[in-house]
Amino acid sequence: MALRQIRLENDPILRRKSREVEKIDDRIKQIVDDMFETMYENNGIGLACVQVGMLKRIVVIDMQDEDGKMVLINPKIVERSDEKQINVEGCLSVPGKNGYVERPKTVTVEYTDLDGNIQRKTATDYKAHCFCHELDHLDGVLYTDKVLDLTDEEIESLNNEK
Repeated sequence: MALRQIRLENDPILRRKSREVEKIDDRIKQIVDDMFETMYENNGIGLACVQVGMLKRIVVIDMQDEDGKMVLINPKIVERSDEKQINVEGCLSVPGKNGYVERPKTVTVEYTDLDGNIQRKTATDYKAHCFCHELDHLDGVLYTDKVLDLTDEEIESLNNEK
């Protein structure tokens, strides 16, 4: 395993669309291992491959919950709830900053795992936020593009209405 350099928000690669992974081989597995090591070293819960400079549709997530380490290859959101939620987000590519973002309360993601099997995972609450955030990276979108210009009190009021 090796630590990889995390690309920062002014790096143009973060605005590019990642390409589908055609074949899961030892090289892809090494990239995934490196991504986890890099994510953990930087105290993250999710990392998209583009954040380490490669335009591959790969995301790793570990929210230290019952799902453990997740590898999502060629992920796509196949269902999203109409119900929304607002949470604070940060990003390893945008260090030292955060902002409130509105996302679906529930999403279902279809992806390929490291063994080449198609999987489906439904996530709610903050995990749904994480999935949306990381999948946005694969299309060149940063959370900063979606930050709401609201006060903490306004956010709390909106969340209490739901």
